Amino acid sequence: MPLTDLHPVPGYISGDSMQPTRVKICGITRPEDGLAAARSGADAIGLVFYAPRPRHVSVEQARAVVQALPPFVTVVGLFVNAPQQEIADVLQQVRLDVLQFHGDETPDQCARYRLPYLKVLRVTPTTDIARAASSYASAQGLLLDTHVDGIPGGTGQTFDWNLVPRDLPMPLILAGGLSPLNVKQAIRTARPYGVDVSGGVEAAKGIKDAAKIAAFMKEVAGAVA
Repeated sequence: MPLTDLHPVPGYISGDSMQPTRVKICGITRPEDGLAAARSGADAIGLVFYAPRPRHVSVEQARAVVQALPPFVTVVGLFVNAPQQEIADVLQQVRLDVLQFHGDETPDQCARYRLPYLKVLRVTPTTDIARAASSYASAQGLLLDTHVDGIPGGTGQTFDWNLVPRDLPMPLILAGGLSPLNVKQAIRTARPYGVDVSGGVEAAKGIKDAAKIAAFMKEVAGAVA
């Protein structure tokens, strides 16, 4: 099931161990890496439209990636406090299925593009995830990442997976420092709807490693076996 089917999920409760764990491979910059993700069985790929990050893509790069993808792979576009016109310009030129907001965007700002969206929370021990789920009830789901001051995502660091609630009526996607070495334990601890990986499957920043992607997918499947 692609990530565009995240919400509403009839009868969905976060932490449901019977649900297969969805996977997004983020920070795709090259068509061959998008294909490697798809061939390994990933549900979605992420394109970063935020210039300060090393995995940032231009519109031209993004279009090349999207055009190379096979059917049924969800394309997620990442933005951080981007002006409305900037996002609108990208949407005119690149097919995006889901928007992902990493900044201080309000629910109304996230929903104004009339596309499904994910809101990112940078988690600390005091983060009220349930309150955020209520505030962003129009979201497809919440993506939980590691809080590092001044960095809106892609830190490569994990957080305490025991902080993830088990009873929210909204899909939760786990990110932050995941790799083939720890994703099985992360899933078994947090029971997320999905997981999001970038640096953990790379040969270098923005360059994915097909073998690492395959190993990550194998560990995800083994976590719920």
